[in-house]
Amino acid sequence: MKTIFNLILLAVGLLLASCSGQKDNTDNFDINKSTRKEDGQVKASERIDLENKGVGPIQDVMLAEEIDLDRAKEGEVLFNQYCVICHKVNDKFIGPAMKGVLDRRSPEWVMNMILEPAKMLKEDPLAKDLFMEFNGSPMSDMGLSEAQARAVLEYFRTL
Repeated sequence: MKTIFNLILLAVGLLLASCSGQKDNTDNFDINKSTRKEDGQVKASERIDLENKGVGPIQDVMLAEEIDLDRAKEGEVLFNQYCVICHKVNDKFIGPAMKGVLDRRSPEWVMNMILEPAKMLKEDPLAKDLFMEFNGSPMSDMGLSEAQARAVLEYFRTL
């Protein structure tokens, strides 16, 4: 009986200590605060790498000078259906902001990330850095076809 009383007393003490009202360093967290990591390097989400094509089935994407608005509208629908859970257009969220993504990444890299996120995370250094920057949140494989991924890419061109 005395052991049970001591365990209850210990649990109450731990509960009171954890609810002491003291702030921890996460209370003022701002995901958009800085583009530099503590070691002075640019964050993966802000890094520009247009040479990396990623790992996956897409090796070459030819972008027409003019945006295909019908394809972009299809891509917007797909983005709103599958991607907005983790990605916002203008703001970082669970994943990076999509506005200007094609100023930072090659079209091939973007499509490979959409089509093969697990393979990219396993083999692509930039995808690994993004995974770490976004607190170990892996991108989900939404099962999109190449044509659907290309439509999403066309939508990104409009942002």
